[in-house]
Amino acid sequence: MRIELNGTLTETTADTLAALLAEQAFDAASVATAVDGAFVPRGLREGTALRDGAKVEVLSPMQGG
Repeated sequence: MRIELNGTLTETTADTLAALLAEQAFDAASVATAVDGAFVPRGLREGTALRDGAKVEVLSPMQGG
């Protein structure tokens, strides 16, 4: 399926948000996620299904000031 990941069209075989994070080698414990503009808590990623055309944002915390 084709999704938009952080603004880039991406082909994926992942069917859940958790599977996408693993497929794309994100450190799932240290990122925040959203699907179609809605925040997805860490505990709900496994049950969050992806659909063709979904817009997924994966954000890493930044340090500094």
